[in-house]
Amino acid sequence: MRVLLHYDMDHEEPGLDIASCSEQDDARFAELLADTEVLWHVLRPVTAADMDRAPRLRLIQKLGTGVNTIDLDAAADRGIAVANMPGRNAQAVAETALLLMLAALRQVVPFDARTRRGEGWPADRSLLGGELAGRTVGLLGGGEIATLLRGMLEAVGATVLYTTRTPRSDDPSWRELDELLRASDIVSVHIPLTDETHHLLDGEKLALLPEGAIVVNTARGAVIDEAALVAALESGRLGGAGLDVFEKEPVGAGNPLLALDTVVVMPHVAWLTRETWNRYFEVAAENCRRLARGEALLHRVV
Repeated sequence: MRVLLHYDMDHEEPGLDIASCSEQDDARFAELLADTEVLWHVLRPVTAADMDRAPRLRLIQKLGTGVNTIDLDAAADRGIAVANMPGRNAQAVAETALLLMLAALRQVVPFDARTRRGEGWPADRSLLGGELAGRTVGLLGGGEIATLLRGMLEAVGATVLYTTRTPRSDDPSWRELDELLRASDIVSVHIPLTDETHHLLDGEKLALLPEGAIVVNTARGAVIDEAALVAALESGRLGGAGLDVFEKEPVGAGNPLLALDTVVVMPHVAWLTRETWNRYFEVAAENCRRLARGEALLHRVV
């Protein structure tokens, strides 16, 4: 079976003929698509035009959870299956969300810059950091990532609230979105990007957060209205942000968020660990075997 790993790394699996291609090399990608039966997809969007270049394509396997980067209607129209692998990156993403919270609270960006300039001492008292213990963290989402993160946060003494689309009246930690935002010193995003969640955290919602609150996003950039976030940070109303995702990716050097030393940034790599890759390849290879045998796929979306 001919598999195309659309990422700049090599991988071998018994019984599979795997070619790899950087997400930035569109010419090679188009060339390899002609013989591809299974596409192992990471982040670069998969369009209807891509599918038309792949007459043998039978499966688009998302290496991750979010399938918003795949034209699902086009796949369905062409009889191409789509599958993902929910939860396989949960540990890595939960740990990264915790990392970004701590980095924003402890002013890592300005302290790092000062230290590299040889100005680490005396420490600038205007950059006094904070601790997670005693703070209230609001989680948007109640899935596996949010659940893992909740345990980590409670272990260090934070109070955790969360919201989900479906009310959970039996859990005293559940809140309606507006109530959660009003109560949260830190809000962390763990929901998929859909028509309903696009710009869910707009200027009006961000204004509900307490003054000095921190916003963390390791889900999808467009859940937050970036222009509104920039305005709230530049005004000083929000205390900081920790962002692994952006509305446009890869994020451009001119994005105003990158000019703010109250913002900690990463390039959509919260999931990127050796352990995550191992779990990804286990599922991806198993679905190839199932496809060859005509069996039901794991986590089929289309």
